[in-house]
Order: sequence, then C-alpha cells, then structure tokens
Amino acid sequence: QVQLVESGGGLVQAGGSLRLSCAASGRTFSKVAMGWFRQAPGKEREFVAAISWNDGRTNYADSVKGRFTISRDNANNMAYLQMNSLKAEDTAVYYCAAGRVWSLVIGTRENDFVSWGQGTQVTVSS
Repeated sequence: QVQLVESGGGLVQAGGSLRLSCAASGRTFSKVAMGWFRQAPGKEREFVAAISWNDGRTNYADSVKGRFTISRDNANNMAYLQMNSLKAEDTAVYYCAAGRVWSLVIGTRENDFVSWGQGTQVTVSS
C-alpha cells in the first residue's frame, strides 16, 4: 500500500496561488490513480481532482475547473495540485489519496481511494 505525505499548504491572499505536493512511498505509486480532496471546517470532505496512473486522464470538481491543475511525476513518486486564482471558499485541509492498484477508475468518491495522507492546511484570506 502507498504511504502519502502532503506539503505546500499555507496562508495566501485571495487571487494568489499555491502548489501542493504529495510524496508517496511504496512500489505501486505508478500503478494507482491519485486524487485530492478537501475538508472545510464544519463540512464533509469533498472531491477536488484526480488523475489516472497510465494515460494522464484527469477529473475535476466543477468548483475548481479552470483554476486547479492536478499532475504527477511517476519517476519521483510525486503528485501535485497547482491552485491558482484562489478564493476564500477554497480554505480547507487538503488531502491526497491513492486509488487501488491497476484500477482504471478516476474516482470522485472517498471509497474509490484506499490510502490517505494526513492533510495540509490551506487558508485563503479575502
């Protein structure tokens, strides 16, 4: 199973940018879809973006389309979330997640992912 550690969170003004990183350990990283979720205070965790392991297919929540970009570097076991034009409503703890080995599903549900990081806080001031 893949172990995940997020980094790159912080405080940023509205309209600014951040890039989140997710470092993965384990030998199966290149064979699992990767996703990002977020949880704002008092709200349930929600899907943000996901990327396939094999052909670069991506999926985004409507709320972040055109502003966020998910990517991965299989050679270095890294996944990224580039966040531009940040809004106050993007404030949340962001989690990266790894899917099932060999699965071609680019899931949007928590149940589509089996490994989770500890989260990194993103705060956008308005």
